[in-house]
Amino acid sequence: MKKIKAGVVVFPGSNCDHDAYHALKHLFGLETEFLWHKSKLPGNYDLIILPGGFSYGDYLRTGAIAKFSPIMEDIVNFAENGGTLIGICNGFQILTETGLLPGVLVRNDTLRFMCKNTYLKIENNKSRFTLGISGKSILKIPVAHGDGNYFASPEIIDELENNGQVIFRYASPVGEVSDKFNPNGSISNIAGIINKRGNILGMMPHPERCCDPVLGETDGALIFNSVFNYL
Repeated sequence: MKKIKAGVVVFPGSNCDHDAYHALKHLFGLETEFLWHKSKLPGNYDLIILPGGFSYGDYLRTGAIAKFSPIMEDIVNFAENGGTLIGICNGFQILTETGLLPGVLVRNDTLRFMCKNTYLKIENNKSRFTLGISGKSILKIPVAHGDGNYFASPEIIDELENNGQVIFRYASPVGEVSDKFNPNGSISNIAGIINKRGNILGMMPHPERCCDPVLGETDGALIFNSVFNYL
């Protein structure tokens, strides 16, 4: 079996980098390295994670400064060449700021930081991030953010929907999609999207925080295992 090599980018203010590293290296056994934001992208990687946190203290806008970090030029090239890239929470925000994913993440409609478990309905189980996961599965994945409200123009939303780029949607434990199960006001209950090519995933919930059986929740492992099987 091919040995998968993964990298976790570390920005000033990242605070979920060790969570992602632990999951990839210690739980899944991948060859995993931290990638400092001022470095060039060394060597060849199969998977890169932009982790959650508060890169550069979320000054200006979430992810607005991180997109100028030296490593991001290589990350963009990696993604444009088909590399598998996952942005989680602040990583999702960085992906939208760089233009690798459409839309923007704005302040939660409650104007409060939200930290809780959410339930995700899988809207596309044919992507590399959801292959092998039943389309009827409802994933229990935690969120922890103050700016997780996904917004885009009606034209972009229509395009995402028509292309199957909406991967995850906030829902009830049985898959009902409605405003009362939306933790942040995201348009159309969107929790995660992919690019047209299907190699970039941005999601606000934290799958790396629910992979370890010791924690009692392992639904996040389904997403990572899907990626590993694809690779």
